[in-house]
Amino acid sequence: MNRRRPLVRTAALLAVSAIFVTGCGDSGSDSSGSDSTATTVQSETSSAIADLTGSIKGSGASFPDAFYQEAIAGLADVAPDLTVTYEAIGSSSGREQFAQDLNDFAGSDSLVKDDEGIDPDSFSYIPTTAASIAVVYNLPGVDELQLDGPTVAKIFERKITSWDDPAITALNEGVDLPSTEITVARRADGSGTTKNFTKYLESAAPDDWTLGSDDTVEWPADTQGGQQNPGVAQIVTDTEGGIGYLDYGNAKELGVSMASIQNSEGNFIAPSIEGTQAALESAELADDLTYDPLNGPGADSYPITAPTYILVHTSYSDATKGEAVVGFVKWLITDGADSYAADLGYAPLPESFREKAIAALDAVQVG
Repeated sequence: MNRRRPLVRTAALLAVSAIFVTGCGDSGSDSSGSDSTATTVQSETSSAIADLTGSIKGSGASFPDAFYQEAIAGLADVAPDLTVTYEAIGSSSGREQFAQDLNDFAGSDSLVKDDEGIDPDSFSYIPTTAASIAVVYNLPGVDELQLDGPTVAKIFERKITSWDDPAITALNEGVDLPSTEITVARRADGSGTTKNFTKYLESAAPDDWTLGSDDTVEWPADTQGGQQNPGVAQIVTDTEGGIGYLDYGNAKELGVSMASIQNSEGNFIAPSIEGTQAALESAELADDLTYDPLNGPGADSYPITAPTYILVHTSYSDATKGEAVVGFVKWLITDGADSYAADLGYAPLPESFREKAIAALDAVQVG
């Protein structure tokens, strides 16, 4: 299938890759997560979206942006009279715009807080996809690296500051690790990726991680902040000895080195779609359609697996706009996910998750 890469993301990634110097649920049996029931639902969704008109806009999380942009680019073939735009400005900013009715839907990797001015009865969480958060590094000649939760926590709190620290060498027997100083790159903006990354550290390293978990935390002063995932990638690829965290899709496209992370069962797992799906197999969907796959069970689970959501209003006074939001999000999590997600490093959700998400969308009142 010929797919059109979104120009904004491609330009950002090319800017980073040009200077890259390192050596560079029950999700079913395949990455599509589809069966005969899913095929029927997807066909009906495609037929329904074809007649939608107007324009809708979303904003928020950059973590799923690659998937959203590619799916939106392909939407023109399915719904030529519907225009959808999505701006990756970070989860916190997307929720802020949602609270102020400045967007029609919001992307968020983290949950709404009590002080954000959003009535909990006025919106629904719609899970859209999941992906690995990769711990990326720049160490020429080091093609494989293993880290566990406590060591990652100490690195990002600057308690470990050189690559030949005994804690790192003990996990990487036979690997020639240099004495290069570690440069920590992290998000400067309010980010659900940061929230999930720090939640993982709270779970996997409770005795070593002291900064808490949130969209922003009080990072040590000598860490370097980057805007959104491309900003973090830029710092790491610019800096020999750099380490940071970003979505697996960006890391994969850049060819950046990714560490294998020890999971809750003691196995070192590299970020991948398969590792994400294994983590989803044991995740439980709450009544509000949220779930937490971080540091969960499973021999093959990648432990820093993050969910992401679209927030939709429970009612839209503008019927055309409301129908467009509902139709687009249904298509995104069914046909859109099966057509575009896996190629970009994201895992389509288990079918049981998608069925409940569609039911929540069907409950949205329009007009």
